[in-house]
Amino acid sequence: MPIATYSLVALDCPDPRSLAAFYQAVLGGEITKYDEDWYDLHVPGGARIAFQRAPDHRPPEWPRGDRNSQQEHLDFDVTDIDCAQEEVLALGATPLDLDDGDGERGFRVYADPAGHPFCLCRQ
Repeated sequence: MPIATYSLVALDCPDPRSLAAFYQAVLGGEITKYDEDWYDLHVPGGARIAFQRAPDHRPPEWPRGDRNSQQEHLDFDVTDIDCAQEEVLALGATPLDLDDGDGERGFRVYADPAGHPFCLCRQ
């Protein structure tokens, strides 16, 4: 029997409203505001991602492990990775590692506007 049930992933960031809007454009869903420092994105399928204001937020240095490492990242399955890449870059994502070996690796790595790493993965 499990001890707990999954609730959400919370991302620290300097501007929670705009980061919630970025992920809403990527994933769909509905944004709810708790207060100016906390926004939730309820994505289709029931998952929830929260965005919490951290005024002194420093983005992780992907893929470092010795200091200021990534701590976490999000994976998103896509049917057309080239099209999805074009769209997330237009929304403000930054490419971190796009060399997928002509499709052999199956994923590409980006940073959201606050610097958190995420991957687009071929379905």
